[in-house]
Amino acid sequence: MPDQTVDRSDQELQDLIVTLRSTSREFVALLQTLKVPAPAVTQLEKFLKSVTVVPGQVVDLLMSTIESTFEEKIEILNAIDLKERIARASELLIRQIHVLKISQKVHDNVEGKLNKKQREFYLREQMSAIKEELGEKDGAEDDELTLIEKQLEAAMLPAEVQKGVDREMKRLKKMQPASSEYSVIRNYLDWIACLPWAKSSEDILDVERARKQLNDDHHGLEKVKRRILEYLAVTKLQQLKGDVKGPILCLVGPPGVGKTSLGRSIASAMGRKFHRIALGGVWDESEIRGHRRTYVGALPGLIIHGLKKCEVNNPVFLLDEIDKVGSRGHHGDPSAAFLEVLDPEQNSTFTDHYLNVPFDLSKVLFIATANSVDTIPGPLLDRMELITLPGYTYAEKLAIATNHLLPKQIRQHGLSKDDVQITQEALLKVATGYTRESGVRQLEREVGSLVRHKAVEYAEADESKHTVKYHPEVTAADVEDILGQEKFVNEVTERVAVPGVVTGMAYNGVGGGILFIEASQMPGKGQLQLTGSLGSVIKESSMIALSWVKSHGYKIGLTDSPAQNVMEKADVHIHMPSGATPKDGPSAGIAMVCALVSMFSNEVVPATTAMTGEFTLRGLVMPVGGIKEKVIAAHRAGVRKIIMPLRNRKDVISDVPLSVRDDIEFYFASTIWEVLSEAFEGRVLTGVAAADSAASVGVDSHL
Repeated sequence: MPDQTVDRSDQELQDLIVTLRSTSREFVALLQTLKVPAPAVTQLEKFLKSVTVVPGQVVDLLMSTIESTFEEKIEILNAIDLKERIARASELLIRQIHVLKISQKVHDNVEGKLNKKQREFYLREQMSAIKEELGEKDGAEDDELTLIEKQLEAAMLPAEVQKGVDREMKRLKKMQPASSEYSVIRNYLDWIACLPWAKSSEDILDVERARKQLNDDHHGLEKVKRRILEYLAVTKLQQLKGDVKGPILCLVGPPGVGKTSLGRSIASAMGRKFHRIALGGVWDESEIRGHRRTYVGALPGLIIHGLKKCEVNNPVFLLDEIDKVGSRGHHGDPSAAFLEVLDPEQNSTFTDHYLNVPFDLSKVLFIATANSVDTIPGPLLDRMELITLPGYTYAEKLAIATNHLLPKQIRQHGLSKDDVQITQEALLKVATGYTRESGVRQLEREVGSLVRHKAVEYAEADESKHTVKYHPEVTAADVEDILGQEKFVNEVTERVAVPGVVTGMAYNGVGGGILFIEASQMPGKGQLQLTGSLGSVIKESSMIALSWVKSHGYKIGLTDSPAQNVMEKADVHIHMPSGATPKDGPSAGIAMVCALVSMFSNEVVPATTAMTGEFTLRGLVMPVGGIKEKVIAAHRAGVRKIIMPLRNRKDVISDVPLSVRDDIEFYFASTIWEVLSEAFEGRVLTGVAAADSAASVGVDSHL
């Protein structure tokens, strides 16, 4: 574009020219300071000092020298008015000088003339100026980083964690937002900021209030309630010290006895947040400890997820079905991942693979639930305090149905307590004739069926406007019409005592029960046959029982001489009905002996007499476990006399409810001779053996 004629009478134009030349000289001086190649700077300086150069040419030269966008260059070229061109060029030149000054200060900083905070300030200023030149807006990014910094500051991180966070924050600030690693670091810092490092909920340390809460929510379970109240009392007394570590409780019991709901009640009684972690079918160790950040889509484990959800560092964690955790495989051992989590001496420095910094779990109250401890590894089991929840008696089931299940079902079906009234006799009939379980889940379903039946009657009466004809009461006589015929009968009282059949007692993962041991002989060559889906341990018990009977046949009165073999011309078959149900365990030994003796002697053991216990080849009766569950199940089945090891006497006195003990006669034996004497009431022992048996009894064997 040809240069326009300069009007020297225009004072405003002259001032703009002076400003342009002054700014140009400052620009050249900065270029010399920044060590721009000398020939280029010299040539530019000569051009600006030339008297023949007009202002328009100066503008064109400067615009070709400084950094500017394409749109800014077009704007200068399109400007016809000289004053407008010079004013706009001066603005762009001043901006370029500002950027060069920042670069100069950064250069001085490298030489050690500025402190750390000034260096960061000028670096940010330079970056901002460069982005402004490129037409990029960084306000949103700055706001995001500032928000993360504020969240991290509010989290009150421990010193060790803060050190790692500062390092990651510096890396984040140097990265472009479009970088893949940028999102990885940002997500990591988000997780760190969201965790409750120093945020706790205030415990309600009122022992009496907690006792009332637990009693209102659950019937019985005195041992569990007592342990929780002990923890609250100790925490209250040592609150000022702040060194009380959360216990690791493991509630073991059959399904439906209230393990999960008890954990929720404990959290409510203590005023803490509650979080349930379902562990059934967890096969990957990373689900507990998290994935390392080297993997795509890495996330923390279930423990850290739960803490983020609760937003406090002292919640109640319910580890549901810990006995169902998968075993070792190519994804690690999930059960081993809990060794650090559930160790009060180690979990204060629990390290999730994703976070890679320690988190204090000592304030968390862990409550695990399990149906059986057999599948829990020994080291993990050692870290937990076991509390057994046995099955309920009929009296307890009746109380639970009346106070909890029936009101809950009435409420869920849109009725009021006056609309459905089920008598105690009807509830007891449902519990005895329609359920055979340790818990109350099936009982709740059956009660729900009764309520739904009355709900249909009530709805029909309401539609027909004849609500006065509606009868809310359900009696025992109505139960069979609503639920059909009884599903279960009293197995023991319905049986007729026959030789070779003895009632045993068993315990499994769903509670206790009774099992019938049947022995039969036939012509043969002294072989033993076992059926009934028996495990290796119970098979060994049957072999020990047969060997003992064969070696003591004369003393028992089964043979005519000590040298005679009771199985000389006979084969023996031992069977346990319900062959589809696997059976194993060391508690059927004395029952097998009694079954064999009953078969060989043709004497009967009353069907209402049950027994449990193992014995040795020398005839010593050994204690067994699961006494409370077995006794309660036997009581439900109609057993009225129980023979068990002498060393299990304390378990009966401490664990079995008084109402059950009053209905059953207990006999405790230390030798197999005492078992036979009580089971057959002395009918199968010879005079010598009976005398020896009586002499071996040193304590009162009856309860």
